[in-house]
Amino acid sequence: MIRNGLLVAVIVALWPSAAFAQMKHQHGSETACEETALRCAAKATPAFGPDGTLWLAWMAGGEVSVARSVDGGHSFSEPVQVTKERLNLDWGPDARPKIVVDRNGGIVLAFSIFRDEAFNGQVLYTRSVDGGKSFATPRPITANNESQRFEALALDQDGTVFAAWLDKRNRVPAKQAGQNYEGAGLFFASSRDGGETYSEAGLAHDNTCECCRLGLAFASPGRPVVIFRNIFEGGVRDHAVMTFSDANTPGEIFRVSDDDWQINACPHHGPSLTVAPSGTYHVAWYTNGRIRKGLFYAHSRDGGRTFSRPMPLGQANRNPTRPFVFADTDKMVMVWKEFDGERTTVQAMTSRDDGETWSAPKATLSTSDTSDHPLLISDRRKIYLSWMTKRDGYRLTPIEDQP
Repeated sequence: MIRNGLLVAVIVALWPSAAFAQMKHQHGSETACEETALRCAAKATPAFGPDGTLWLAWMAGGEVSVARSVDGGHSFSEPVQVTKERLNLDWGPDARPKIVVDRNGGIVLAFSIFRDEAFNGQVLYTRSVDGGKSFATPRPITANNESQRFEALALDQDGTVFAAWLDKRNRVPAKQAGQNYEGAGLFFASSRDGGETYSEAGLAHDNTCECCRLGLAFASPGRPVVIFRNIFEGGVRDHAVMTFSDANTPGEIFRVSDDDWQINACPHHGPSLTVAPSGTYHVAWYTNGRIRKGLFYAHSRDGGRTFSRPMPLGQANRNPTRPFVFADTDKMVMVWKEFDGERTTVQAMTSRDDGETWSAPKATLSTSDTSDHPLLISDRRKIYLSWMTKRDGYRLTPIEDQP
């Protein structure tokens, strides 16, 4: 992985100056509060339980914590420490704890840590079977000792937990064979016992970009879909989507968009994926390619084989970043952040026709300090914007339809 100095140099080259100033501000704020309390968290990940309880997982003070809210995020229970000691948690821009809550109220968590100064990571998992009162000791999701990062979790209809992550185990045999190895491998595993154990890790696709979050959803029961930044011929790091035939059988990869972003570095800016009840794949992503630059949205109505013409998102002069798209039973929502040099604003758009047309962007929330990526979740009645900010704390806001 890239060392600190090179990583900063890469981000300077990729981002406009205003966005870089925002990134530097954020990094400083993340180290300003060393307690484990929610107010000290830079990132928080939500999940609704089957009874409508909101669960929130966050990283702060070198530990992972969880709390619940029964009043829509206005107040939270006393936090429960998932980890029992201070860890070198993965602090990368696309890293965060992952949480899912099954139909029986079981809570499954995954997160990654750094094992050394070369950013070699390890994905750990744990679960709670007593309603979040306690968590099992975190364990590695795979026995392999090479680097694993950027885990994603999704819960299937039958309660199966599907996990995917980026894994660099294949670089060792490649080096021993005198071969060049680019990027990482997309690996996966599943749990059929509520997150207590996972199947042996399998390789879905090799030579992916090694440092961007994954998008994960289900095309139908038992058929996971993953979107990831791939390394195509010539070192081009554009996005690809893969649909599994079942939880054990990876499928063919298809290119989402030909952006022609040729770069031998880490963008740290992954894509978002949701699958609508109609079966339509909806994706949003960032690129700094030769053909197009900025944020874009597209959809596929043939299982990811082809995608619509990319639709640009946001105002280019406000450095739009961190898109997230979400489909509920009758509505689509898409959000992203914009920065005008003073304030960061979350913009939102809605669609009622499966992504064919979208409302005009509307500013939903804003902050004058650092903030997490905007996330979207649903309690099966409404879609909510989940956003953690340093100045204003955690906020859960319903997304209303827009003209």
